[in-house]
Formats: sequence, structure tokens, C-alpha cells
Amino acid sequence: MTTYISILRGINVSGHNPIKMDALRLMYAALGFSDIQSYIQSGNVIFRSESTESKILEKTITNKILQTFNSNIPVWVLTAVELKTALENNPFVKDTTKDPSFIHLTFLSETPNDSLIKQIPSEKFLPDKFSVSGKTIYLYCPNGYGNTKLSNAFFESKLKLKATSRNLRTANELLAMSQK
Repeated sequence: MTTYISILRGINVSGHNPIKMDALRLMYAALGFSDIQSYIQSGNVIFRSESTESKILEKTITNKILQTFNSNIPVWVLTAVELKTALENNPFVKDTTKDPSFIHLTFLSETPNDSLIKQIPSEKFLPDKFSVSGKTIYLYCPNGYGNTKLSNAFFESKLKLKATSRNLRTANELLAMSQK
């Protein structure tokens, strides 16, 4: 069995797509997953499954959410190893001048096209900074994520991919929960 972290985008935000975590955990159980845990109300679920295909799990969970809650919610599924690697590769964590409370990780649905990344002039968004590695964008937003132009919608528009973000504290907590 493999431990996975699923990240749902856009639930329980400002009254949109309300899904109770106990109902979501029951739905995951109905899919045959085990050791199901949720973290905060924004759709972070740790679970174990015999399936080894993240993309298949994403599609299965997305379809079940649509069937159960009548909501079309984008879902990302990472293994605990993938999340750990993403956290270890974060360039902003290694910089002691950066306040960790302003560091975020944006998870993409696919690896972005390099030519699209190069079209984003990073100096235009200072003091906010970003770095892309694989399917993860690392963000440092010293004025707060709510004040940056480097949002999910921005990256979706520029990279033609789906995106969802979590702050560093949440990503670290999800990893810690997945290792229990």
C-alpha cells in the first residue's frame, strides 16, 4: 500500500463548494482507501491505496466528488515521497533571509512547457519571487499570498495548466501526517 496526499482546490472557500471533512473521509472510504485523515477544512486528505497511479486516483476522486457532492473539484494526488521531494527542493527555505510564513508551493497538473515559463518576466513581480521545478512552483510573497499577482489563476493562464497552492506550514503538516 502506498501513502498519498490528495489536495482539492476550491472547497469551503467563501461559502463555495461546501464539503464537510467527515463526509469527504467517508467518500474516500467508499472508494476503498484506508488510513484516511483530513487536515483543515480546505480539502487536504491523506490516505493509503493499493493503486500506484496518481493520475488514475485523481480521476477516480474527482468523479466520486462530482457524483457524491455535485461539485466538479480539481484534485491533485501526490505520494508522500513526491511531497517530501517538493519540500526538500524548495529554494526559498534554504535562504535564511526569507520568512517561512510567506513561502508557498503551487502544484501544477502537469510539468509546464519551458517556453511558457520563460515568457513570465520574474522581475516584473518583485518583491514576490517564484521558481519552477517539475510540477511545483515555489513562491515567496513577502507581502502575503493574498496580495501577489502570482496566483493560481495567473499561472493557469500563463502555463495553460491547472494549479493549486498551499502554504509551507500546511505542506509540512501534510507530510508529517503522511509519515505517521
